[in-house]
Amino acid sequence: EDVIPNTQMRQVLETGQPILIDLLTNKAGTFVVSRIPLHEEREEGAAGDVIGAIGIVLFDHPETTLQPLISKFAMLQRDLDDARRELASQRANPLLQPSPDGQRRAKYTFASFIGSSPAAVDVKRHARRAAQSSSPVLLLGETGTGKELLAHAIHTASARAKGPFVSLNIAAVPDTLLEAEFFGFAPGAFTGADRKGREGKFKLADGGTLFLDEIGDMPMGLQAKLLRALQEGEIEPLGSNKLVAFDARVIAATSRDLVALVRDGRFREDLYYRLNVLPLRVPPLRERRGDIPALVEALGEDMAQRSGEAPPELTPDALALLAAQHWRGNTRELRNVLEQLSMRSDMQRIDADEIKRVLAETGLEKIAAPEPAALAPGQGEAGGALLRPLAAQIAELER
Repeated sequence: EDVIPNTQMRQVLETGQPILIDLLTNKAGTFVVSRIPLHEEREEGAAGDVIGAIGIVLFDHPETTLQPLISKFAMLQRDLDDARRELASQRANPLLQPSPDGQRRAKYTFASFIGSSPAAVDVKRHARRAAQSSSPVLLLGETGTGKELLAHAIHTASARAKGPFVSLNIAAVPDTLLEAEFFGFAPGAFTGADRKGREGKFKLADGGTLFLDEIGDMPMGLQAKLLRALQEGEIEPLGSNKLVAFDARVIAATSRDLVALVRDGRFREDLYYRLNVLPLRVPPLRERRGDIPALVEALGEDMAQRSGEAPPELTPDALALLAAQHWRGNTRELRNVLEQLSMRSDMQRIDADEIKRVLAETGLEKIAAPEPAALAPGQGEAGGALLRPLAAQIAELER
């Protein structure tokens, strides 16, 4: 140990267990090594006591010969460390725990947005930057891509995290009730109104974040009032002559093409510019197919926690088949398929044939086939694949 620091040969001698394919770093450099115990020979082939150990240097310059593998390992290790830190922060964050006073709070952080693909990393990077601002955020993307989850995460990472997080799905509220939902109403403002009046979502979000989902479905008549509220920072409840000030950061989301709606005269251009300060496009699942195995694992764990049953285990060919699909409904559709698999299959281990059967029963007209694995050059030649440089073989495996 004095001659070769970090050798770990003492551990091999004491435990009798080998340490295979490990990285050894010291002043001389970084090496890929294996450490193997030596046992005393006994009769009948039985291993005797440990009498020594041998260390074998497999690669003395891994930074060049194994660079693709080392770089990928380092990237995965960084992603894992980031996920662990965010998960620990989420579990320990009192802002994400149920509020005893019933205050609306965010449920998710950026760790909840599963994925390490370039598209997922890019949208999380821009969302973290948006969290540091107080300007309106516009989340654009297809249904089921995780826009509401990102809205929660932006709020949790912002300076308003201690304030309320209030959400309103505009498409789910009748047009006649939207104005009351937004701005509230005074006592006796209309027939059947509460005698005490009611605060609207803007006032409930005071000091926090107001998330407006499906903003593209907002009636034209209400868009002008929303624009004024955003510009002036004050609202006028129904049936009241008093202006009420509020301080809420607005995050809007839509699965519709707002530019086309503006062009067709169905969405106010001035409101579009007011909301489109920090636009974020949330990628669909087909643009981040590499995240599907991690999403399947996370969704399976969530389903198991809710049902009390073990999560389904998918074979590699089943995962490859799922990754090849178009997923018009994105993560929401993927979860639906996994739930159907869990309910319909009697097997704990699910293969590609079972996936095909469930996809066909869901009404999917055309089931996409997984992409075939690329054949390495020279693989058909006798010994050709083994005689090529290791760096070239690893590069081809990486592809």
